[in-house]
Amino acid sequence: RNFAALWWGQLISILGERLTYLALVGLLAEHTGQFAHERSSVLLSLLANVMLASVLLFSPFTGAWLDRWNLRRVLVITDFLRSLLVMLIPVLYAMSGHTGPMFAIVFLMFTCNVLFLPAKSAITPELVPPQQLLAANAWLAGAGIIATAVGALCGGWIVDHWGWQTALYINGVTYLVSVVALAIISYTSTRGAVKLPRLSLRDYLTEVTSGWDIVRRNPIVGLGLTALAAVWIGGGFLHVAGNQHIQRSASAPGMERVGVLMCMIGLGAAIGTWWVNTRGRRLPSGWLLGVGLLVVG
Repeated sequence: RNFAALWWGQLISILGERLTYLALVGLLAEHTGQFAHERSSVLLSLLANVMLASVLLFSPFTGAWLDRWNLRRVLVITDFLRSLLVMLIPVLYAMSGHTGPMFAIVFLMFTCNVLFLPAKSAITPELVPPQQLLAANAWLAGAGIIATAVGALCGGWIVDHWGWQTALYINGVTYLVSVVALAIISYTSTRGAVKLPRLSLRDYLTEVTSGWDIVRRNPIVGLGLTALAAVWIGGGFLHVAGNQHIQRSASAPGMERVGVLMCMIGLGAAIGTWWVNTRGRRLPSGWLLGVGLLVVG
C-alpha cells in the first residue's frame, strides 16, 4: 500500500513535469515569435542552464542533510512548494511580460528537485522488503518512462490547443495529487535508532572532498561520469537546436512535434532499458557503453 501510493503519486507527478518542459519551451517560443528572434538560442540555453545550476550548486550537500531529516516530510514539502511555484509562472509573466521571473522560479523548482529525488530513492528501501527492492526500482523507472511518453504527447497537444499557461496549471495540480499520495504513506524511519551527529561546514567540505577523491582515483567512476557528461552535452545541443529547427521548419509551428520527439525518446529509453537488462547482460559493459554512444552520435 505504501509503495503503491509512492508509485501512483510519482506517475502523475512526472507526467505533469513533462507538460512543464513543453510549456516552458512554448512560453519562450511565444516570447520570441516561434524562435525567430536572434536571442532565442540564448534563452533556450539559459533555460537549460537554470535547470542544471541548482544540481551543480547544491547536490553535493543534500545527502548529509537528508540523512538527518524525515524523508516523507521532505517529499511532501518539496512537492507542495513545486506546485505553488509552477502556478506562479503564468501569473508573473502576465504581470511583467518578461522571462526573468520564469527563470528564477525554474531555479527554485529544480532546487526543490535536488532534495526530492534523493529522498525518493532513500525512502524506497524503507517501504519495501529487501527482496522486492529491485522490482520496486524497476517499477519506479517504468513510471518515469510511461509518464514521459504519455505526458509528452498530451503536453504538446495541450500547449498548442489550450496554451502553455494551462499546461503549467495542470502540472501544479499533479504536484498536489502527489502530495496527497505521499501524505497517506505510513512511514516510520528505520534509521531512527542511529543518531547522526550534527554537521559543520568543515564536515560538509570533508565529505565533498572525499567524493572528488573517489572520482580522481577510480578510473571506472571517472569514465562513467565522463560518459554522462557527454550525453548531457549532446542533450543540450538537442534542446537548443532541436527546438528551433522544429519550430522554424514546420509548416505549422507548434509544440505537438516536440512532444512527439520526446515520446520517441521515452519509447527508445524503454526499449533500451529492457534490452540492456535482458540480452544485453551477456555483453561486456564497456563495449556496450562505447557502441551505444557511437550509435547515439
